[in-house]
Amino acid sequence: MFKENIIPLSAQIGSDRGADAVLRVFRADELRLFVAAASIALGFVILGFSLVRQRFDRLLSFLAWFAVVYGARLWLQSGIHHLMMPASVAANRLQMVLNFFVAIPAFLFFGETGTGGRVGRVLVNTVCISALLLMAAVLLGFSLLALDRANSLLIIAGSASLLFFAFRQSPATKDEFVFRAGLIVFVALVLWTNVSELLGHAATFEFYGFAILLCCLGYVAARRTLDRDERWSAIQQELDIARRIQMSILPAASPNSDNFCVATRYRAMTSVAGDFYEFLLAEDGGLGMLVADVSGHGVPAALIASMVKVAVQSQRHMQGDPASLLAGVNQALCGNAQNQLVTAAYVYLDARKAELRYAGAGHPPMLLLRDGEVISIEENGLVMALMPHAIYTSRVMGLQRGDRILLYTDGILEPINANEEEFGYERLVSLVKASAIYSPDEAADSILGAVSAWSASQQDDLTIMICDYKPALQSRTSAVPG
Repeated sequence: MFKENIIPLSAQIGSDRGADAVLRVFRADELRLFVAAASIALGFVILGFSLVRQRFDRLLSFLAWFAVVYGARLWLQSGIHHLMMPASVAANRLQMVLNFFVAIPAFLFFGETGTGGRVGRVLVNTVCISALLLMAAVLLGFSLLALDRANSLLIIAGSASLLFFAFRQSPATKDEFVFRAGLIVFVALVLWTNVSELLGHAATFEFYGFAILLCCLGYVAARRTLDRDERWSAIQQELDIARRIQMSILPAASPNSDNFCVATRYRAMTSVAGDFYEFLLAEDGGLGMLVADVSGHGVPAALIASMVKVAVQSQRHMQGDPASLLAGVNQALCGNAQNQLVTAAYVYLDARKAELRYAGAGHPPMLLLRDGEVISIEENGLVMALMPHAIYTSRVMGLQRGDRILLYTDGILEPINANEEEFGYERLVSLVKASAIYSPDEAADSILGAVSAWSASQQDDLTIMICDYKPALQSRTSAVPG
């Protein structure tokens, strides 16, 4: 587009070929070269940003190509370039091709801003096709003077139409007002330059308009960056509040019991998580332990996890019957979980009878470490929040002194290392066996550390519950038939 008359080199430096002449040419072109460098740099920064985002944005892409091509054109028009590269027919034709090509990304960018609506899109397509035809005509050897005048008429018509559309539409925001102001100044100077050229007058002010447009775009980008940072800060504060609220629904500490020694570890993948665990301590010394995993991650999963908390507390009277407790929780969740599913495992440890009762809902099996061997206990029903009348069953086993019980979520099993290997069930079993010499707290830290070291990044929420059965003398006595 967008062309300017270049003052002949001979007029700039006369007959003097020394360093003073070169310096005078450089000083005359200082602002032009600065705008050219800034324009090219901006274009490559935008292209790099688009590559980092790995998302194609038409507006940014057209702006990047417009900035790079326009900056290159300014450099080719500079006196320094003419001083370094003597003129030739081939060079003149290539420069003319570049002059015509600038209009394509420029009008595509203007069209992508929404200026002119449907009529504006027709205008953009017309200008782009015409510019391509002019470029082809240059390469085919047509008269450069005639093609230059045709290009001027094309740019005048296109620029006048853009100005009309820009003035007709009222800006909705301050950013839009600033952008349109820069656009109007630039297009007006483009129009002035091309009209002056047709009338035989030299005009060298077009690139000032482009510099103003770049400044306006920079202002809008800075404003939007600050706004985005403020929104991000507000979101982070809200997530921090959500995290504190979620932590408040988890048990503050492991339950005190003469019969059980408990340790838990909970690590969310994001600020908030879909994992949940709960203790239900009975008056007779029994202990209920529940772990649940809501599908998905983040805030939606955390909201459903808080519903699981309420549902479990509503079934507290069924704490000694795992199957009934899970059935009640499932009924409470059905129709309220927004299409998110919940897996859960619940075990009730009855110190008075020295037995455990276990039920699951689509959850990984509970592990029981006894005499150095790991026993997998699985009694799985349907995942929760799917069918309100799902049936669950309980499995009953005797408890022995020294038994270690492990409940966990699938985030413990599923981490993948650099070799695409899953951590898996067998490695967890080996860790549980090796943990026999450790306290519950040490065992939980050991397992969590191994899982974290397996994968470079955390891929899911992680929850571990470990309970050692160490009955007091009175409990053991009461468990013996009289």
